[in-house]
Amino acid sequence: MIMNIRKSIFLILLSAFIFTLLFHKQALGLNLLLFEIAFFIWVISSKQFYFIGKNQITSGIGFLFTSLSTVITHSSLSYIINFLTLIVFIGILNYPEARSLVNSFGLSINSFFKSQGQFLKQISGSKLNGYHPGGFFRKSRIFFIPLIIILIFIIIYRLSNPVFDELLTQFESVFTEKWEIIFKDFDFMILITFTIGLLLSNFIIIRTVNRRIIQRDSDATEELKRIKNKSQNIFSASGLKSEYKAAIFLLAMLNIILLIINTIDIYWVWFNFEWNGNYLKQFVHEGTYLLILSIIISIILVLYFFRGNLNFLAKNRLLKYLSYVWLAQNAVLAISVAIRNFWYIHYFSLAYKRIGVIIFLMLVIYGLYTVFKKVRYRKSVFFLVKSNAYSIFIVLIISSVINWDNLIAKYNFQYADTAFLHLDFMATLSDSSIPYLDKPLDELVRINETQKEKFPFEQKFMTPEEFHSVIESRKIDFEEKWKEKNFLSWNLSEYKAFRELKNRNAN
Repeated sequence: MIMNIRKSIFLILLSAFIFTLLFHKQALGLNLLLFEIAFFIWVISSKQFYFIGKNQITSGIGFLFTSLSTVITHSSLSYIINFLTLIVFIGILNYPEARSLVNSFGLSINSFFKSQGQFLKQISGSKLNGYHPGGFFRKSRIFFIPLIIILIFIIIYRLSNPVFDELLTQFESVFTEKWEIIFKDFDFMILITFTIGLLLSNFIIIRTVNRRIIQRDSDATEELKRIKNKSQNIFSASGLKSEYKAAIFLLAMLNIILLIINTIDIYWVWFNFEWNGNYLKQFVHEGTYLLILSIIISIILVLYFFRGNLNFLAKNRLLKYLSYVWLAQNAVLAISVAIRNFWYIHYFSLAYKRIGVIIFLMLVIYGLYTVFKKVRYRKSVFFLVKSNAYSIFIVLIISSVINWDNLIAKYNFQYADTAFLHLDFMATLSDSSIPYLDKPLDELVRINETQKEKFPFEQKFMTPEEFHSVIESRKIDFEEKWKEKNFLSWNLSEYKAFRELKNRNAN
C-alpha cells in the first residue's frame, strides 16, 4: 500500500496511542476486539480489502470470527488462533491474489520484520518542526558497536577480577537507589505497552511484499508436469521401470502387513476391547503416537513414488491401485487410533491431548483424501499444501470458539462415576470453568469413594478436601479480580462464571 510518509507516521503513532489506551494495565478482553474491529473497519473503508475470492473471504471472516471468540471463550487457545489468523489476514492484505494461505503466512512474517525497518527509515527521512530525527539516529548509531565491545570487556574483567567485581557491585547498588528515587513515579509499563503497540501498528500499516514469495506463489501449479530430463533415482540406474517394480513390491508387502495390523485392531480395539485396570499408557500414549507416525511416513512414501514421472508411466495402474488400498488402509488405521483415544476418554475422561488427537486425526484423514486426489488426478505438492493449509485454517477457526476448559470440566464431573477423575488436573482449569469445578465437599467425597473402588492406583492424587480448598480459594481470588477489572478487560466466559457464582452465593 503506497501512502504519504507523514500520513503513515501519523497513523502509526495514532494506532500505538490507541493501543496504549486500550491495553495499558488491562487484561486481554473487550479491548482486543475493539482494536481489531477498528483495524478491520479501516482496511474496508480505505478500500484495502474486498471480500473477493476464497482466501480473502475465509481470512476476513476467520479474522472477525476469532476476534469475537476471544471475548466469548477468553481462552489461551482462542488468543493464539486469533493471532495466527491476523498474520494470515495481513498476508492477504499484502498480496490479495495469493493462492496459498501458507504463502500468505510467509509474506506476513517477512513483512513484520521489514515494516519495523521501514518505519525507522520513514522517521529518519521525515521532518518534525524543521528537525530531522533521523539525523540523531544516524549520528548515534556509530556508538552502538563501541558500547557493545566495552560491555563485553567489562563482563570479562568482572569475571576475572573479584575486586573489580566488588567495585561494580557497589556502583550498581548506588545507581539502583538513585534510579529508584528519580523514576519512582515513572510508569515503565506504559512505555512497554506503547512499544508493543508501535511494533504491531508498523506491522498492520506499513506492509511490504517479498517478490520471491509472490513469484513462487504465482508460478506454482496444481497440475503435475512431466519431467522429460533423465534423472538418477535411489533404487538403481536402470530407470523408471526399476523404480516402478520396487514400488510395486514395497507397497504390496506393506499392504499385507498393514492388513494384518488392521484386522487385529478391528477385532481387538473396535469390538472386543477389555480394560484390565492398568493406565492404558502403552495402549494409548506410545501406541497412538507410533501409529500416527506410521501414517505420516505412509503419506510421505506415496508422495515420493508419485513425485514425478511415475505418474505418467503408461502401465502404472497396478501401482495406483496399491496406493489407493494403502491410503484406505491408513484411513482405517486412523480410525483405529481414534477408537483407542475413545477408550482412553471413556476410562480416563477428557484432557487437552485427547481432544488434540481427535482434531489431528480429522485433519489426517482429510490429508489422506488429498493424497488420493493427487495420485488419481496427477496433482502437485502445491495442491496438497494449499488444500491442507486451508483445512487446518478452518479447523483452527472453529476450535477457537469452543471453551474447551468448560467442556472438560462438565464432561469429567458428569462421568466421574465411570471414568477416572484427575483432581490435580481439574484444579488447573481456567477461571471460566470454576462454576463447574465448584462442587460440595460431600459430593467430592462420594466421588472419591467411587474412584477408589474403580481405580485402585498406588499413585497419590489430590484429596477431595485439598481440591475443595483450592477451588474455594480460587473462587475468592476470581471474584475479587473480576470486580477490579475495567470494562476493557471484560469477556463473556468469565462474566458468566462470575454471575453464576454470585447467584449461588445469593441462594
